[in-house]
Amino acid sequence: MSTVLNYRSNMIVELMRMPAEEHDEAWLKDALQQAVLLELATLPPYLCGLWSIEDPDRDGEVSETIREIIFDEMSHMGLVCNMLTTIGGTPRLADAALVPKYPGALPGGVRPELCVSLTGLSKEALDMYSQIERPDDPVVEDAEVHTSIGAFYTQILEAFRKQPQLIKGTKQITRNMSSHGKGNDVVALTSLADVEAAITIIKEQGEGTAASPDNPFPGQPGELAHFYSFREIFHGKKLIQVSSDPQRFDFQGADIPMPRTSRMGTVPSGGWEQGGVPVSSEVRVPLDSFNQHYSSMLRFLEKAWQADQSSTPTPAQLLNKAVGEMLQLEDPARQLMQFPLPGSSGRTFGPEFRYVEAVE
Repeated sequence: MSTVLNYRSNMIVELMRMPAEEHDEAWLKDALQQAVLLELATLPPYLCGLWSIEDPDRDGEVSETIREIIFDEMSHMGLVCNMLTTIGGTPRLADAALVPKYPGALPGGVRPELCVSLTGLSKEALDMYSQIERPDDPVVEDAEVHTSIGAFYTQILEAFRKQPQLIKGTKQITRNMSSHGKGNDVVALTSLADVEAAITIIKEQGEGTAASPDNPFPGQPGELAHFYSFREIFHGKKLIQVSSDPQRFDFQGADIPMPRTSRMGTVPSGGWEQGGVPVSSEVRVPLDSFNQHYSSMLRFLEKAWQADQSSTPTPAQLLNKAVGEMLQLEDPARQLMQFPLPGSSGRTFGPEFRYVEAVE
């Protein structure tokens, strides 16, 4: 398998087509790097939806649901980075060729029929979010799908099970995130059991189980897996069990009102200006600020999993710096959503999530 990495590759599909007996150490490193990119790719669309929610709904049920899903995805990304470093690999994030590109498909050829874009929260955006998380066999709204994220993680787990000796416990970063759910801590992966537990959390927080839409690792009691949470908001109704024999679920529960939102437009390929949208000097300030903080966050994340415990700064300190940069993203993003796009569409600007080199 080629080690040349590009976000627009079809590598996940190619990796999954390889015979199981070829799922060796090199295969596993390639697969885990793709999984890192996959986890990163989910965050910008969800964040745009969250940040587009306006007062007084910013602290409402829908905001809280999306916020918790985002924290889940962040911990998933940390766990996958630990999976890669525990077998001697190095996560790569800070590279314009690897940073997610929108609008477009998910990395590696997962769900090629799905176009993922950056836009404000809407019914269309919620449908996109839920299609990202869709299980192979959901308990509601079953449909034929292409390669799922869960199926990819299943192959990764099988490769670990065949080669547990690859797990060395090297360059592991830990972070307490238990306030967001009992499965959300980023933990050291030093054994096969650790890896099995981590992949179970990643799969079941996103997809639920074959028998239930519940999130087995919730932040709050009764929390659903990501796919079902997004479908609830999409339908505007709670998902409830409507039959026990046979067991059947449907969106027939209490109403879930859509929150008030900024009408963020869809970011064109390459960003607003690259897509032919004039950008004023007033808009450019928060736009550049956002891209710089986002890119700096990725650089700190990459350095965190490259550093040793004896390094200065330490991996934990570098991760803290990445979190600090992440916390700088919301204000410029919300500022951008106050600027109307040129023309009479009624839509606004929003963050591009574009990688830029460090400012000297």
